[in-house]
Amino acid sequence: MKVASHHLRCTECGAVITGDAVNSIFRCPQCNGLYDVIYPWSESVARPAAGPEHNLPNPSALRWLWQERRTSMLPVDQSGVWRFRDLLPIVSAPEKVVTLREGNTPLYDLPRCAKAAGVDWLLAKHQGMNPTGSFKDTGMTAALSVAADRGFEWVACASTGNTSAAMAAYAARAGLRSIVFIPEGKIAWGKLSQSMDYGALTIQLKTDFDGCVRILTELVTRFPIYLLNSVNPYRLEGQKTPAFEMMEQLDWQVPDHIIVPGGNLANSSALGKGFMEMRHLGMIPRAPKVSVIQAEGANPLYRWYTDSNRLMRPVTAETRATAIRIGNPASWRKAANVIDALGGWCEQVSEQEIALAKAQIGAEGVGCEPASAVTYAGLKKLVALGKVQREERTVLILTGHTLKDSNYTIDYHRGELLTEAENAQISAADQALHASLRKPPVVLDPDTDTVMRRLESHMKQAQPA
Repeated sequence: MKVASHHLRCTECGAVITGDAVNSIFRCPQCNGLYDVIYPWSESVARPAAGPEHNLPNPSALRWLWQERRTSMLPVDQSGVWRFRDLLPIVSAPEKVVTLREGNTPLYDLPRCAKAAGVDWLLAKHQGMNPTGSFKDTGMTAALSVAADRGFEWVACASTGNTSAAMAAYAARAGLRSIVFIPEGKIAWGKLSQSMDYGALTIQLKTDFDGCVRILTELVTRFPIYLLNSVNPYRLEGQKTPAFEMMEQLDWQVPDHIIVPGGNLANSSALGKGFMEMRHLGMIPRAPKVSVIQAEGANPLYRWYTDSNRLMRPVTAETRATAIRIGNPASWRKAANVIDALGGWCEQVSEQEIALAKAQIGAEGVGCEPASAVTYAGLKKLVALGKVQREERTVLILTGHTLKDSNYTIDYHRGELLTEAENAQISAADQALHASLRKPPVVLDPDTDTVMRRLESHMKQAQPA
């Protein structure tokens, strides 16, 4: 792998630079656009007269090689990101990779959720099964490996929780020093505890996520600190690999829809990039639709799509799904480009819909953090709107583990999550569904007869379908 084997191209003006020429904030100096990583074989790269197949990797050889690496004991091969390193040659050598054996996450069947949504086939790619419990690990191993390869001592990020946990863990693994900026009081405690446990300098700012980004951006222009937010294009190179992994798990049969939560909007663009690269290389005949779902209280991309003037207007983000509580997403243009290129949609869901969807996923024995559940809530809306047909195959991207925000889950099952006004807006049918899903703890006296009577009463209750 050679660093010279890739370049960076501005997604706005198209300017191309070498990887080591990028500035500290990963913004184009001409137009302030973000960068994409491109390779000699990328679809948009001009080729010599030899023809369009010039320099294209062999798809059959790659499939065989990736399967062979699964039996290797090398850490770089056991990684579900670096096993696909042929399509992300961004570090100087395999031994420079910083890995916690990320990726290799399960693809779960969700038959009860499928039935409730009105589809025949529904899977969930659970990225919450990564080492630090979220999809951020796949991007962080890539970007932090680049930081280590280029000799940085300090790395930093602004975060609503998952990014900070991933960055702190990978920095600790690499022996680098890390700084985390988080909005005070607006992060799940489980996530905050991770960054502290992994040794990061954790700074809580009395602002929101976007305010943290502003402070961090100023700091990295003054000090030799490597920025690890999703504006860093190497993050997206790691985050595209679940698309490769998913196709292996599906025996290279392409699903119809991929549904992704929408926060800072880098993950949807990364997955789209992965599918489009596989299509370009001839590994798959087509790419699936990619749709993005946002919370109603943090929905700038949805508003952009429904705005006749198509103006991106930041919002003051407010949602209990803290991982996507972002009002001014840096990667919105990249996400919009992927949605448009692959024929997907952007939808929004309410707090009540998120809570119900999370409980339904949990009832399958899978579980996820609230931000992940927007995908299932959004699927139900897309089905109702006729944008997803019953026979079409859909994969939900679950981005975080259920233990990332245990307080949310406890409050839901105790009936304390939603306000009185929010509960009043729930339909009678959904109220009944909530009642069947809630499983609050039962407090009893330590008396055998009392316990037996309660158990007998519980056993007579019908099991939810």
